[in-house]
Amino acid sequence: MPWHAAASPRLWDEPAGTAMSGSAALLDWARRLAAPRWRGLAWLTGDAATRRRRARALWQRGRWQAPCWLSVASPGPTLAAHWLTPARAHTRLGGEHDLLVVDTGEEGEAFDPDAFGALTGTLRAGSLVVLLTPEEWGEAAASRYLGRVWQRLAAAPDVAHWPATDRTPRLPALAAEPVTPQPVDDPACVTTDQARAVARLTRLKRRRPLVLTADRGRGKTAALGIACARLLEAGESRVLVTAPRPAAVAALFERLAALRPAGRQAGNTFVDAGGGRVEFLAPDTLADQAERGELGGAGSLLLVDEAAAIPAGLLGAWLAAFPRIAFATTVHGYEGSGRGFALRFRERLERQTPQWRECHLAAPVRWGENDPLERLVSDLLLLDAEPPPAEPADRVLSQRRPRGAALAADEPRLRSLFGLLVQAHYRTAPTDLQRLLDDPTLALTTLDAAGRPQAVAVCGDEGGFDAELAERVARGERRPPGHLLAQSLAAHAGSREALMARVRRVQRIAVHPERRREGLGRRLLAAERAEACRDGIDLLGASFGAEPGLMAFWQALGFRTVRLGLSRETATGEHALMVVVPTSAHGERLSGELAAGFQRLLPALLAFELRELAPPVAGRLLAEGGAGALSAADRQACADVGHGNREPATARPALQALLRHHLARHGGHDDTELMVLLAWAFQGRDMAWLARHIGVAGRRGVVAALRRAVACCLAAAEPASPGAPGPVR
Repeated sequence: MPWHAAASPRLWDEPAGTAMSGSAALLDWARRLAAPRWRGLAWLTGDAATRRRRARALWQRGRWQAPCWLSVASPGPTLAAHWLTPARAHTRLGGEHDLLVVDTGEEGEAFDPDAFGALTGTLRAGSLVVLLTPEEWGEAAASRYLGRVWQRLAAAPDVAHWPATDRTPRLPALAAEPVTPQPVDDPACVTTDQARAVARLTRLKRRRPLVLTADRGRGKTAALGIACARLLEAGESRVLVTAPRPAAVAALFERLAALRPAGRQAGNTFVDAGGGRVEFLAPDTLADQAERGELGGAGSLLLVDEAAAIPAGLLGAWLAAFPRIAFATTVHGYEGSGRGFALRFRERLERQTPQWRECHLAAPVRWGENDPLERLVSDLLLLDAEPPPAEPADRVLSQRRPRGAALAADEPRLRSLFGLLVQAHYRTAPTDLQRLLDDPTLALTTLDAAGRPQAVAVCGDEGGFDAELAERVARGERRPPGHLLAQSLAAHAGSREALMARVRRVQRIAVHPERRREGLGRRLLAAERAEACRDGIDLLGASFGAEPGLMAFWQALGFRTVRLGLSRETATGEHALMVVVPTSAHGERLSGELAAGFQRLLPALLAFELRELAPPVAGRLLAEGGAGALSAADRQACADVGHGNREPATARPALQALLRHHLARHGGHDDTELMVLLAWAFQGRDMAWLARHIGVAGRRGVVAALRRAVACCLAAAEPASPGAPGPVR
């Protein structure tokens, strides 16, 4: 039991007997929940003073070991040590609580679904979450999202409800028997599933990756920590760990420290008494070091937690760099969608490492089977939302533009749409459901077959500022929320016009996994572009991680790059890319200016700030500059290099012109030697890096490869003008 009932202390001026009897009833209910290792939700409704007084009485009477009070405003000095604002909820991931009080504020407007989802996952068996809301929360609120939550709570059979008008709570019946723990062979593990996962993690083989999947609360991250302890004990010198954020692997280091008490932890590194170490690296740092050849190689070992929240392209690069690697991810949960990860990544696993293995943890660790709180939270936040069945490709597709009000009234359709979004995007969070129902600036477009959505796009309007506000935003004096694309172009491209123009940003686009490569995404974007033209929008744009395949999709639809982040995103390891397409005459001029400005800047960025950008990404960007004509002098210089009559370094400008010409006309982003030529000509990569990527011994082999790439580009160039040298044969 995480707590025990105490003798009756003073109950914050509650009228005699009221809170005492009510809190005693809830505590008794929690004791009975503990027998099957369940957790529960107590819903306290009424005026703010009454519901807070009752929550405080329950707080003190239970004498909880690890309580938490979640609210925007401080609950007062008595509880200040346990107070947490929603913005700081992520700091408790990996920890445990036995009481969580969620105070939604005076009018119930301060319910944060992300914080609620994160912290309910930290509650262990026998614990309670106490939700404080007004009596008619959903009916009184203007929020359709809160209305849905209120309706789902009111209909839930497992919720304990304590209205302000009642002296004692209305408790649900329990239909579960006490649980007898099943014996586990491994004393460090709680379940057989966890023990099996640890055994597989400690026996990772070269080129046989392990994919570890689990719902929340199954001990997945703890299994990684137990495996790390066993690996250090067996003499492993270095284990690398990555995840979107350090807090995601807090349980890993906690179990590691408990099993190897002689070791010490300094920051994100655990050093064992025997000298071995387990080191956390953020995805961007890991990507940079792997790209430079500082990580990976024979014998290296990498454990990736919450892999669903990391782009598949980055995971694929690590798959190639680390001979021993394991990917762990949550299937349904706050941290991300493991279903989307499996769909995106399975094909690459089959291609690169066909002997990969999968291990699923089904039995919960922190709570018991059929836990009522897990079911309730999954329903309230749609953590378990699944895409609808895929319809055959020959079914007629119809286009729909549902609004928040219609979605709020159609639970099955809402689940289907959100299921599509979750499986397609690694950053879909519970708050996105709230925005989907409540944000008036958002619009949805769906493609339906037989009444079921097969694809969906979510767009939001930005910009439209007057000149004065645009100037203040550009100077950093104002940051109106919800204008990511427009404000970024003002801050990084200096464009006040981007703030004054009407911009529509495609925030999400998702296609059913069984309907991909049928043109549904292209059809959605064509519909959005036409709608933007009708609505008087100037630019249709998007922001996403720079990955060659994704870039090719948007480029093929006429979108042009207007900004690239100068550093990798910490959580994704990718550079943020922004693209636009014009949807008005004004937008035509503005997009041309923005794209031309980016192309002017690009060579300098590649030479300095973006020297380590992946060459295939750089190639896609350079290709947007168009295929300018090659002068006779450029042709001669390139021919001399290709024939071996001239050092490449003395003809760099001509080689740059040739390469841009070739990329714009013919592509070639999958040609290793062509990409090495780009890395040398534009990024100044050193000979060691170039040699490693071509697979040659030294400078002589690199120069020979550069000459071959130059000859290939010249041979594919358009016919020379009269008197110009022909292509190298």
